[in-house]
Amino acid sequence: MKYLLLPAATILMTASCLYSQDHKHEADSVGTRQLEEVIVIGRTAYDSSRTMKMLASLDTYLDAAAGINMIKRGGYAWEPMLNGMATERSVITVDGMRIYGACTDRMDPITSYVDITHLAQAKVSHGQSGASQGSTIAGSIDLQRKKPGFSGAPFAGTVFSGLETSNMQRILGGSFSRSTNKFFGDISFIYRDADNYKAGGGKEINYTQFTKYNISSSIGYKLNERQHVEAAFIFDRASDVGYAALPMDVSLARAVIASVSYFVHPLNGVVSNWETKVYYNTVKHIMDDSKRPDVPVRMDMPGRAKTAGFYSRMNGRSGIHNFMANLSAHFNNSYAEMTMFSNDANTRDMFMLTWPDINTMYGSVFIEDKIRWLAGWYTTVSAGLGYQRNAVSSTLGLNSLKIFYPSLHDSKSRVLPSLSVALSRETTNWKHLVRAGYGQRAPSVSEAYGFYLFNSFDRFDYIGNPFLENEKSMEAGISSSYSSPRVSLKIFGNYFHILDYIIGRANAGYSAMTIGAAGVKTYESLSSADIISAGVDAGYQVITGLKLKSGISYKYGRDQSGGKLPLMQPFQYNLGAAYVKSSLSAEISVQGSASYSDYSKAYGETPAAAWHILNASLGKTFSFGRQQLQLKGGAENILDRSYTSFADWNRIPRMGRNFFFNIIYSL
Repeated sequence: MKYLLLPAATILMTASCLYSQDHKHEADSVGTRQLEEVIVIGRTAYDSSRTMKMLASLDTYLDAAAGINMIKRGGYAWEPMLNGMATERSVITVDGMRIYGACTDRMDPITSYVDITHLAQAKVSHGQSGASQGSTIAGSIDLQRKKPGFSGAPFAGTVFSGLETSNMQRILGGSFSRSTNKFFGDISFIYRDADNYKAGGGKEINYTQFTKYNISSSIGYKLNERQHVEAAFIFDRASDVGYAALPMDVSLARAVIASVSYFVHPLNGVVSNWETKVYYNTVKHIMDDSKRPDVPVRMDMPGRAKTAGFYSRMNGRSGIHNFMANLSAHFNNSYAEMTMFSNDANTRDMFMLTWPDINTMYGSVFIEDKIRWLAGWYTTVSAGLGYQRNAVSSTLGLNSLKIFYPSLHDSKSRVLPSLSVALSRETTNWKHLVRAGYGQRAPSVSEAYGFYLFNSFDRFDYIGNPFLENEKSMEAGISSSYSSPRVSLKIFGNYFHILDYIIGRANAGYSAMTIGAAGVKTYESLSSADIISAGVDAGYQVITGLKLKSGISYKYGRDQSGGKLPLMQPFQYNLGAAYVKSSLSAEISVQGSASYSDYSKAYGETPAAAWHILNASLGKTFSFGRQQLQLKGGAENILDRSYTSFADWNRIPRMGRNFFFNIIYSL
């Protein structure tokens, strides 16, 4: 309890300071969209004063956001949950491109196929304010690339290296860019190689190793002052990836992502920017248990996902209207299979399609208008309509599903509406917002067509249900933020009342396929569920260069009968101080959580004790003309606590004391 009081005290102290600030006049200009949260990752160089660990993974950056929790199944590829909801209920894109994972066990979230070297920021939109990227319930996360543009430095380059001691992770990479008034180009690469990490007390956690390569490049060419084209490419490959919380590992996870964009700006006094992009990506993911000892049956589970699509997005302004219109469509093919190799020569191997070659066609139109109707008062209205058609391409897969659903047809179409209204008040220092929305989403490939997908969390085999209704959400949100040279404060809350909530429920009439499974669950629709996501972030600059930071967040979820929904974050907090002066930076922080005692036993959860950890870092920048050498070192979990949280799959312990060292040389 005393650890919860620490950040609360800081927030109260910060709030009291607000009333000592002079009231400023109202701002007439249209400010940054209040509906979005921006997680800054990198611009053109790494800033040692902005983050404790400069070469941290993207997962670490996202995990620091109050509305996002990262579900950990090992040391790699954590799954982002937005507003307490799994990835089926959110849309994750890279520069607006839809990408589908190829793993039936959600071991390859889209965030695992990009890295910090080529990302500028992640834009997080909550609820239906994120529906421009596709049909959603929780919202969207758009991972936006870093690019030099036509006005960047003529030449810039960065090389870096890092080391972490808990898992002996070696990091090596660099990025280089060229920019003129007619052309720009950049290329970046990063290599990460890690052994098993050690939990608190020095216990080695087996099957947490990984090796990752990522290469990214983009080019742009200006046709004239009003038009230019861009092309971008990402190649990501991970191998020998261990998942301590699962019965299988990953021998290969590979993605190829490519796009070409055409920009027009400005067309006239109304349209300010018009972007049209075509893209293609392919993901390959291979699970196997070949490195696990004494398995009763060896299994290979390869999967693939191929996606092609486009979007055309227009931004403009006319009088009191600031508008955006987006037309998008994509086609995806998802395929996964499983082969069980018998250890008995007299027993035949078993083969099945776990994703039976599913084709998904999706198209949508989305319009948003931010209306300034009084000085500092805005109404934002958005509406979207999506159409989705799923088709089972495999005869074998269709016949397998017909065992459970004899009347199943090979295709199904759905219409997916979205509507959102927000009222905001913006002054020089304050921004207030209230919003309401309604939206629907279609079942995911696993929820509709999955075939005997083993979930190690509750140890059940899962079977999809193609007759599920669309999930429907009625939502409300509120946020209030204050910003001045010395004080920052943000309070937010999101509420979702979800009808036809999709979740797996035990079906005693079916027999399990996986050896050791507790039974079979089929995806069904609960009549309703309620989810709340809330948080507070505060900062106070004590003196020049010294800033205190604090934050609290909480998630709440119940089904229609009051039963606890799984993976709902208890109270978590962080409290820290950062000092930056000239070329020196230092930071110390405490992170912690209340106990996870209100857990969902029905969905396989177990309790987790309260925990807190101490972190610290120290950085120094040396300048040589226009070149810089940045050195940074620090320690996470300094006290070497042994702990686990609600977000740790099967309660695998988290990393113990970890010293890290980063070196970055900027040309």
